[in-house]
Amino acid sequence: MMLSAKSDVQVDTPEVRVTEWRLAPGSATGHHIHEMDYVIVPVTAGEMTIVAPGGERSKAQLGSGKAYGRKSGVEPDVLNGAASEIVFLEVELKP
Repeated sequence: MMLSAKSDVQVDTPEVRVTEWRLAPGSATGHHIHEMDYVIVPVTAGEMTIVAPGGERSKAQLGSGKAYGRKSGVEPDVLNGAASEIVFLEVELKP
């Protein structure tokens, strides 16, 4: 059984929600659907495993401070198979 990732909503306004995510080694977010466009800002460098709804796995390399964005509708489970904690900020853009 996977450990659960920890989340902390830091900002929640009518325009944006910013959540800090902490994934300890061996933890996962669980499958979820992004209902808003979003930007990920890694705080730590590392490698995440992304699991698609059909079970396909891919690796995502994170560089500290190297942001990337995605559109709504993405449905991942994010796993940390690395030996160190992964920390990132998720910035969701409200419609």
